[in-house]
Amino acid sequence: MTAAGRPQNHGLSIGAVLAQLRQDFPDVTISKIRFLEAEGLVQPGRTASGYRQFAVADVERLRFVLAAQRDHYLPLKVIKEQLDAMDSGAGPVAALPRPPRRLVPIDAPAENVGLPEAADFATGKELRLTQEELLEQAGIDAAALTELQQYGLVRPGPAGFFDPDAVLVARTVKAMTEFGIEPRHLRAFRAAADREVGLLEQIVTPVYRHRDPEAKSRADEVVRELAALSVTLHTLLVKAGIRGVAGC
Repeated sequence: MTAAGRPQNHGLSIGAVLAQLRQDFPDVTISKIRFLEAEGLVQPGRTASGYRQFAVADVERLRFVLAAQRDHYLPLKVIKEQLDAMDSGAGPVAALPRPPRRLVPIDAPAENVGLPEAADFATGKELRLTQEELLEQAGIDAAALTELQQYGLVRPGPAGFFDPDAVLVARTVKAMTEFGIEPRHLRAFRAAADREVGLLEQIVTPVYRHRDPEAKSRADEVVRELAALSVTLHTLLVKAGIRGVAGC
């Protein structure tokens, strides 16, 4: 495989490349191809009017990337290192086994890796972030944020500001994209979270309606306890399911 990105007189359009790739990778999208280009994994040529022109080598390069993600779960950083080695003349590089990874919350302290507690859901004076601050802290661009909002993964408050959790969500989704997962694939996570929140709301709403001055604090405590139990149950069910998939 040779380095991609040399201008072509008769290259393939991005739509033609998509049609070829979908024969082996049905879930690939134009957005995915553009993302891989933005990450420097493929560099198609351009026509005088700015349209992408993909060479045969570009398509082969994309096939290599998609197969490495799908079959070996390699992060894009590792895939790019392999491609760079090929480009430097080192010859074909055998696909490496997936490196071991500790699945811990993004930027979370090591002592907080365990199951959640009620205190983790306490609310207070939350830091409010502008869109520009969110983009900078999450390390994403405006297009990526638009996609996150499109699928309900990140939501600004009524005044248009974001909370710190939005940064962690954006970073987590960005990390998942390295494994070929796109925001559109994560709609089920948003739907499941909304259903859990809806159930908790049904339980605590009657408590909030009490005239007792202490009712709100009791309801807040119930919400935090139930939220922790809900996330714990979700985590344990996923762990049990993964054991079944892995045959453990």
